[in-house]
Amino acid sequence: MSKEHTREQPAEESACDETSVNDNICPECQGQITRNADSSEAACESCGLVFQSDPIDHGPEWRTFMSDDRDEKGRVGAPMTQLIHDKGLSTKIGWQDQDSYGHAVPERNRFQLHRLRMWDERFRAKNADERNLKQALGEISRMASALGISKPIQETASMLYRRAVEEDLLPGRSIEGMSTASLYAATRKHGTPRPLDEFAVVSRVEKIRIQRAYRYLSRELNLEIEPENPAQYIPQFASALDISDEAERRSRELLEVATEKGIHSGKNPAGMAAAALYAATHLTNEKHTQETVSEIAHVSQVTIQNRYKELLEVYSEHD
Repeated sequence: MSKEHTREQPAEESACDETSVNDNICPECQGQITRNADSSEAACESCGLVFQSDPIDHGPEWRTFMSDDRDEKGRVGAPMTQLIHDKGLSTKIGWQDQDSYGHAVPERNRFQLHRLRMWDERFRAKNADERNLKQALGEISRMASALGISKPIQETASMLYRRAVEEDLLPGRSIEGMSTASLYAATRKHGTPRPLDEFAVVSRVEKIRIQRAYRYLSRELNLEIEPENPAQYIPQFASALDISDEAERRSRELLEVATEKGIHSGKNPAGMAAAALYAATHLTNEKHTQETVSEIAHVSQVTIQNRYKELLEVYSEHD
């Protein structure tokens, strides 16, 4: 009889412990039970009673203390990305004529490898929609690389283009125009706009077609994009001109006064920013020429000259 009672006792204690852990109340001292995020161990805060001391570690079996070592030891593939039409889930045969050990493929097998690479590229895009999406995302990556646009903005541009495809906005419009408009809209949504002329330089379509595609995309997708602020152009223009911090601060002051007076309304934001930087460099005796600033900002020298006079006139009245 005593043996049977001894066998049943651990089961009762286990059930009690499990209930107390679920209730987060310690059965010994009625204290609070907490879990350690690092070790997944459950213990009482008051008396220190441990309830679960053998957790299952679902992480890798290797340890590392450097980010580079972690990337080398990881045995998983690349993360999903919106920059590839299949989100990076398929495999791809590289363009190098090498085997898995890095050795050169014999010449007699290179023709077979070329055919395998060609059919692999065809099978990755199963229909016309995927082929068009693949071409558009390639255009976005190419233009973003030429303009030095960051990956998060490229991801946003890819998402905008995918939404345009889902909403059936592509018929009657070029892939290049819509992809350029998506990238331009993404830069504005992230608060780092670029002059439209920069996109026209790297795009395969004209500026007027980019403007029409952007207006159509913004209207149909209901993109809530705020009007451009001239001060948003200051960091990239200042970095390209390599001006001092004092000149950059002065240019922001000029634009703040102009915004308060409302003279920026209806004018090109990039032109206002370029004129503010040109005026600030003269106030700090750095004196960049209008031609240099015009090339960086992609605006005409006449625009800089007109905006420059207006900014200095309002700034002098404010002082």
